Amino acid sequence: MKLICSKTNLLYGVNIVIKAVPSKTTMPILECILIDASKGHVKLIANDTELGIETVIDGTIEEPGIIALNAKIFSEIVRKLPDNDISIISDENLKTTITCEKSKFNIVGKLGDDFAYLPEIEKNEPISITQFTLKEIIRQTIFSIADNDTNKLMTGELFEIQENRLKVVSLDGHRISIRNIELKNNYNNKKVIVPGKTLQDISKILSGSADEYVHIFITENHILFEFENTTVLSRLLDGEYFRIDQMLSSAYETKIKINKRELLGSIDRATLLVKEDDKKPIVMDVQDDYMELKISSYVGSMNEDIEIEKEGKNMIIGFNPKFFIDALRVIDEEEIMLYMVNPKAPCFIKDENESYIYLILPVNFNAADI
Repeated sequence: MKLICSKTNLLYGVNIVIKAVPSKTTMPILECILIDASKGHVKLIANDTELGIETVIDGTIEEPGIIALNAKIFSEIVRKLPDNDISIISDENLKTTITCEKSKFNIVGKLGDDFAYLPEIEKNEPISITQFTLKEIIRQTIFSIADNDTNKLMTGELFEIQENRLKVVSLDGHRISIRNIELKNNYNNKKVIVPGKTLQDISKILSGSADEYVHIFITENHILFEFENTTVLSRLLDGEYFRIDQMLSSAYETKIKINKRELLGSIDRATLLVKEDDKKPIVMDVQDDYMELKISSYVGSMNEDIEIEKEGKNMIIGFNPKFFIDALRVIDEEEIMLYMVNPKAPCFIKDENESYIYLILPVNFNAADI
C-alpha cells in the first residue's frame, strides 16, 4: 500500500475514529486503526465491538492496500509531524513507513484481514435530523446519565419515536432530563436505549451545522448514525427502560417564574462554600415575590434574594446544587418556570410546550441549613 494525505485530513480522520479504540483490551487488533485504501478511497476504521466508527478522507492512492496500525502510536506520530503531506507505505511484511518532509518513522502493522469491520445492517426508514439538533439534544440530556455500571440502563439514553415525535430521556436516580423534538416526517414507533459513551463521542464529532443532516437507522440490536463522510455504529443496551410517566405529574402547589441567569449565578456562587464531597443542600425559601437561597457549610454561609413571580403556596425546599446547575446551564431561555408540590416531591423545570423537562429530586436538610 502507498498513499499520500495532507496532515490536516489525516489527523482529522484519526481524531474521529480513535474514539472507538478501547482503552483496555485483550485483543491487540482492537488497539489499531485500520487504513483501507483498497477500493479507490482512503477509509479509516476503528472498532471495539461495541462501538465502531469509520470515516473517508481525501488522499491519493498510489498503490491500493490495507494495513492496521497501533492507534496510539499512529495518532501521536501524525499529530507531531510537520504540517505537510504525509506518505504512508506498507510492504508485504507489514513494515510501514510514515514520511513527512525530513521525518521518517518505521513501525510494524498488523494484517487487515484480522480486523473486525463494521457489521452490515439493514438501512430501513432513516430518521433525519440536523447535526445542530442532535448535538443540542445530547448536550441537554447527557449530564443526567449515571457514570457507573451499577445499573447499566442508567448509563444510556432512551430514544423513543412515536410518529413525528422524538423523545430522549436520561436519568441517574436523582434527576431526569427529557427533550421532546418534532420531526419532519412520521415514522414507525421505536424505543431503544443508546449507550451514553456513543452519544458523547458523536457529539464531539458533529460539526453542529444547522444545514447538514444526520441519518439515523435503528435495528433490533444496533443504531447507526451517518453524516458527512462518517459512519458510527453502536450496539444498543438490552433491557426495558424505566417507567417514568407516573413521575411526570402536571399537578403543582407552587409555580415560580424566575430569571435563569440570576438563579444560575446565585447557586454557582453558593457552591464556593461547598467541596465536591460535601453534600450540603442549597435551600430555597419561596416567598410571595422573592426566593431566598441559602447554603451553610463548615467554611461559611451565604444567602441571596432573587425576585420571582409566584403562584400558589410558600415553600422551603432543598436540592443538591450541582443538579440544578447542570440543568440550568443547558437551558437557553432567559425566563424559566419551576413547578413544586411539596418539600419531599420532585421539582420540575419545563417550558409550556414541554420541549424540555428537568426533574430534580429534593434532599433533606436540617435547621442549621436554613
